[in-house]
Amino acid sequence: MQHLDRQVIEQALKWSQQGETIWLCTVLATFGSSPRAPGSWMAVSQEGKHIGSLSGGCVEDDFIKRLGEGEYDRPITVTRYGDPDDTQGAHIALPCGGVLEVLIERLLSTADTQEHLATLLATLDGHHRLMRNVNLSTGEHSFSEDATLGPRVVRLDGQPYDEQEHDRQDVVQMRIAPARRLIIAGISPISAPCAAFAATLGFEVIVCDPDEAACADFAVSGVTVKALLPSLYIASGACHSATAVVALTHDPRIDDLAMMEAVRTPAFYIGVMGSRRTSTARAERLIRSGGLTEEEVSRLHMPIGLALGSKTPAEIALAVMADIVRVQHGKTINEL
Repeated sequence: MQHLDRQVIEQALKWSQQGETIWLCTVLATFGSSPRAPGSWMAVSQEGKHIGSLSGGCVEDDFIKRLGEGEYDRPITVTRYGDPDDTQGAHIALPCGGVLEVLIERLLSTADTQEHLATLLATLDGHHRLMRNVNLSTGEHSFSEDATLGPRVVRLDGQPYDEQEHDRQDVVQMRIAPARRLIIAGISPISAPCAAFAATLGFEVIVCDPDEAACADFAVSGVTVKALLPSLYIASGACHSATAVVALTHDPRIDDLAMMEAVRTPAFYIGVMGSRRTSTARAERLIRSGGLTEEEVSRLHMPIGLALGSKTPAEIALAVMADIVRVQHGKTINEL
């Protein structure tokens, strides 16, 4: 299963290459409760087909209806959903009670549009990190290098975009980073529920195991299965900064080799299953026999997962994915 962001941009590029005008919609800001975070995308073709989402369905239906009535014919529009005080807004009350501010870009089928979308797609595939710059007055768009962390949608001064709290600037910036990926090293009873949870959360999921029979029997919808040593796949350049790697087999031949390769990558989360005693022994083994440094071993989350008292495979998988999400959002254990 591809990450939703990648699906949106890939399909938008296909529509553009087929000669269609597309509308790329981006959530700029949210106020109160909202179903989608800033930076979320939806793409709509001139035939009314759409992919991605801005809400639970009400915003999408209203947008497509208004598009069919000839609205949004300008290169760029900023509109609000859920704000009763906005006389220019869409007058749609969101079930969650929140407010969405949405950027709507009308992108003609041109070489410039297709090059722009192709750059977005390459960024989501992990080739690099970029800042996407959009002029809210003219609709002009460009890219600049970005190696920073922070909110996905920001103003030129680096602060989160919030139209309510500042005079609207001409340019809004959107951080574009690789789509989230989970590599599961080895097939065990934990692997299937972990893959299923991750896919539901929007991760691209790849499961690797050298046992071809186990790979053939692994059936989780939308998950890529590769019959090879996880360490070989990781060493091939499969990890980027939005990748998590988890080893779930209790087999040192799979788990240790995967960890030895994963610490050489920019993966944001690397974890391996085992008790505290097993984890201590593994750390010593990785330093003594694997040649890792103490700093490299300190990157490993072991024992893996949040301490939820998990016993069943599904509970352990839940603890693993909860810990990955925690790290992804920069939360410490003490903040939970």
